[in-house]
Amino acid sequence: MTFIRTFMLTAIALSTSAMSSPFPQVQASDLSKGRIMFLGDSITMAGYYVSDIEYVLNVKLPRQQFDLISVGLASETLSGLSESMHPFPRPCVHDRLWAALDMVKPKFVFACYGINDGIYHPLSEDRFKAFKDGVKKLLAINKAAGVKTILLTPPPFDPIAAGGSLRPATAPDFSWMNVYEGYDDVVQKYGEWEKTLDGPDVQVVDVHEPVMTYVQAQRRTHPRFTLSGDGVHMNELGHWLMAKAVLKSLGINDADLPYQGDFALIQADPIYKLVAQRRQLRSDAWLPYIGYVRGEAFKSTSVDRAEIVASKLQSQIDVLRKKSNRS
Repeated sequence: MTFIRTFMLTAIALSTSAMSSPFPQVQASDLSKGRIMFLGDSITMAGYYVSDIEYVLNVKLPRQQFDLISVGLASETLSGLSESMHPFPRPCVHDRLWAALDMVKPKFVFACYGINDGIYHPLSEDRFKAFKDGVKKLLAINKAAGVKTILLTPPPFDPIAAGGSLRPATAPDFSWMNVYEGYDDVVQKYGEWEKTLDGPDVQVVDVHEPVMTYVQAQRRTHPRFTLSGDGVHMNELGHWLMAKAVLKSLGINDADLPYQGDFALIQADPIYKLVAQRRQLRSDAWLPYIGYVRGEAFKSTSVDRAEIVASKLQSQIDVLRKKSNRS
């Protein structure tokens, strides 16, 4: 993408950010009308919730095709902030967003940020503003590119899982290894602000609330229950709770889920295993193809081989979808 094109699109985005948008509320079936790109930090890079969503789309809508590319990047932010104790400056999605839009050419972008954006400190208006500005910039650029954004709030930070890494508000500094003990309050405030944006330009999905509701219910009988090993990175069940919230926003409710939402049965489904394999394959190929900096620069020259294998995996998925649909 040339400098002139970048400059012009930026100007268009900033000048139209307050205008009404033609984008309607996205439903699951709409996602077959164009490529889908997932952006986010290490939670999206792990990708379990993305595989869950792609699996349900494939099973619930067997006559439609879904072209989904997930390129989450560990440590990434929307705000461009980085704590002093981080081993390298945190990457910012805005350093690769133009390239991602230009190369992937999505019609829909799902974005999940926020857990890193407070850089594990107590709430600060300056840091909060940097996050807000990063979100607004993402929405404006996507809109200028003709892309519909589905924005996911950050999932919870779990202090019980973080354990000894917690620090009081009076601590001299904070990082992902030395986290402010009330950091979930910060994360939740970021998500509450994002929900005020829900409207014609963006679809906002609250993934914090359903995860916290589940954890709190479990803690009534198991007080130390957690979905995370470190307070930030959830296990596959936590990702499934996130996925269900996204699917609900797309019109697929719990009663509509395969196997009545029994996650153990879903994971055992051969379709699920193929979908997860395909999602991981494409993520591993497309992330360096777009290019990113995380301590050092990473860039590859092609995704052709991965796409050939992905096509073969999709053919296997389609055969199983047809069989499942007939049974």
